[in-house]
Amino acid sequence: MSESLRKPRIAITMGDPNGVGPEVLLKILKDGQAQQLCSIEVVGQPSVLDYYRDQLNLAVKNVQITPIEVSDFHPHPGRIGREAGDIAMKSVALAVDMCLDGRADAMVTCPISKEAISLAGHHFPGHTEYIADRTKSEHYQMMMVSDHLRVGLVSGHVPLNRVGEEVTREAIREALDIMVASLHRDFGLQSPHIAVLGLNPHAGDGGVLGREEADVLLPEILQFRKKGIRVEGPFPADGFFGSGNWKSVDAILAMYHDQGLIPFKTLSFGQGVNFTAGLSIVRTSPDHGTAFDIAGAGRANPDSLMAAIQAAVSIHQTRTRSTVHEVS
Repeated sequence: MSESLRKPRIAITMGDPNGVGPEVLLKILKDGQAQQLCSIEVVGQPSVLDYYRDQLNLAVKNVQITPIEVSDFHPHPGRIGREAGDIAMKSVALAVDMCLDGRADAMVTCPISKEAISLAGHHFPGHTEYIADRTKSEHYQMMMVSDHLRVGLVSGHVPLNRVGEEVTREAIREALDIMVASLHRDFGLQSPHIAVLGLNPHAGDGGVLGREEADVLLPEILQFRKKGIRVEGPFPADGFFGSGNWKSVDAILAMYHDQGLIPFKTLSFGQGVNFTAGLSIVRTSPDHGTAFDIAGAGRANPDSLMAAIQAAVSIHQTRTRSTVHEVS
């Protein structure tokens, strides 16, 4: 079957086995809608899926599983543990391998616990940084996407007291370069309209509340405009979202994690997707965490995982069409 006709092959990791990842994955598999879009290969420990299938009475048959090489593990819903963190990261590592060697066209990662993976000796802030390292991707960006909103970050998983030193002219230039390239390659937008948020309250208020907007952000925005790319700002973050101006742009560049993710999750929670732009492979994830407080209770909502699968399929297909167009 030709590349353009077959269903994309999506590797989905279970996430932390003590979190809600296995539950939402089973609910997706039971529903069957995702299998109409793609071929799903679950990556992880089979005994974990068996446990939640029995515990939550989620009868799912014919699940394709690529197992990781660990001994059987008994889940403890809601518990943060070293072994659980190790299983989660080994699943991610295997899914990356599958994408790199052509066994999968994209990967979707269920939520992990940063504390658990640290206990297991995996010293990465999260999925994004680990996958970027494994794929030798120096220039990448955490981007939150939904049907109506895309938000990229200049600084990702860094402490708030380090954000100021992360926002440099070089960092702004690189973030905009990655965002523009991704909007072209992954979303098929040839003339994207991008808004840049300010770092300081009121975007510096004319320098009274900080000089970063005038000295760092605006010069780079003007350079992109000279290249014919529609980039505007810097905008005060609160007013930009509060006024609804976010509806008129294709993407928004935020300076730090909470500045971008708080409004994104307020507007899109449960339908949003975490996408890593700039990678050689396609990787998406639900917009929620492990939700240890409801793990094993049968209450987890699978909608964001479904959105992540749909996004992975769409981005893979957009990349494929772009490659075919370039070759022809």
